Amino acid sequence: MHTETITGYVGIGSNLGDRAGNLLLAVRGLMEASFSVTKLSGIYETEPVGIENSGSFLNMVAEIRADGITPSQVMARMLRIEYLLGRKEKSLKRPRTIDLDLLFYGRERLNTEFLTLPHPRLHLRNFVLVPLTEIAPNLVHPALHRDIKTLLEHSTDTSAVKRWDPNDPAATHALASKVDLNSSKD
Repeated sequence: MHTETITGYVGIGSNLGDRAGNLLLAVRGLMEASFSVTKLSGIYETEPVGIENSGSFLNMVAEIRADGITPSQVMARMLRIEYLLGRKEKSLKRPRTIDLDLLFYGRERLNTEFLTLPHPRLHLRNFVLVPLTEIAPNLVHPALHRDIKTLLEHSTDTSAVKRWDPNDPAATHALASKVDLNSSKD
């Protein structure tokens, strides 16, 4: 019996702890969850979008392939990876050790309480579009009918997205210094 191999794209981000280490562990988690990781974008340092009092993120995108599993099963495996890497709640607008978002899963279009495909905000976020353009510029968004490169070219997102250089502590410090990590909002 032949099962269909489906290509998907996963956004990976971290802004707590060893951010680069968290990305690496997430990629390893994807492989251990029986996904074939076929492409990885570079790592980008980005300003937090919609999160106050938060340090900068490291973000990347992974192309995965999976056989014979549904999008909901993919998402369940990704939530387990997040949990194992220390993320206890899937809340918007909070700092996180790891964040895995299923951006696309084949040409699947889905809207349930558990999962929306394609990801409903990916076309509004340069921290997703920049690394996704690096590995899949000609991928066509099945709902917007535009390729990723075009979505990036027409993006109105003005947040900073810069290729991360692990050997440049000044760049990391510059983004981190924009945030007062000792302040809190109640």
